[in-house]
Amino acid sequence: MSNEAPTAAGSATPAAPVGSDTQGNIASYIDHTLLKPEASEAEVLKVCAEAAEYRFKSVCVNPIWVKTVKKALKGTGVLTCSVVGFPLGATPSDVKAFEARGAVLDGAEEVDMVINIAAARANDTGALVDDIAAVADAVHDGGAILKVIIETALLDDAQKVLACRAAVEAGADFVKTSTGFNGGGATAGDVALMRRTVGPDVGVKASGGVRSLADAQAMIAAGATRIGASSGIAIVKREQGSSAY
Repeated sequence: MSNEAPTAAGSATPAAPVGSDTQGNIASYIDHTLLKPEASEAEVLKVCAEAAEYRFKSVCVNPIWVKTVKKALKGTGVLTCSVVGFPLGATPSDVKAFEARGAVLDGAEEVDMVINIAAARANDTGALVDDIAAVADAVHDGGAILKVIIETALLDDAQKVLACRAAVEAGADFVKTSTGFNGGGATAGDVALMRRTVGPDVGVKASGGVRSLADAQAMIAAGATRIGASSGIAIVKREQGSSAY
């Protein structure tokens, strides 16, 4: 599997069979993540070096670090990913779009946005579609792809389905379980529900609490095509991670 940026949702990595757990294969699913607000430049550069060594899919950081990461990853084949409206999603859509456009201009090839969670809980599909579409337009105009964080821990199953359908309608390339900051995290059940809802042509990213190879395998078996983790090295080394974003 290539580490080149997919040009459409259908380019998302297909789920691997359970047991297809070679270091290289699992690593290519992982967005190596550092989203702690206190992260230093030295820590960001360390994550980039690790991603290059282990051939992770991307490095995912807060927007202030995008230029740093893009420069550090040059020539490695590892993608640069940033977050938008993170971690609450409670930002006006035009502000999210502005933030996304800036991240892409700085070099982000992927953007993970947080939805308007209140709209999902209110079953307001129109507001969700408008929120996501504004960011999708900004991201796609720059040739990047959009992952949409629905924050599963704060939604019931019907709201998860509604949010996933809104993301597809708005043109998202992926749906994603969690920020890791608002309680809960990825579960195989949620990943399976999201996969059934979005169908085969939209990516599903499991994120939040994925800290071991067994965790990653369970998510992939349930339908995940990407894993967001700060424990990527532990996963590929078959160890138990404990770090937070």
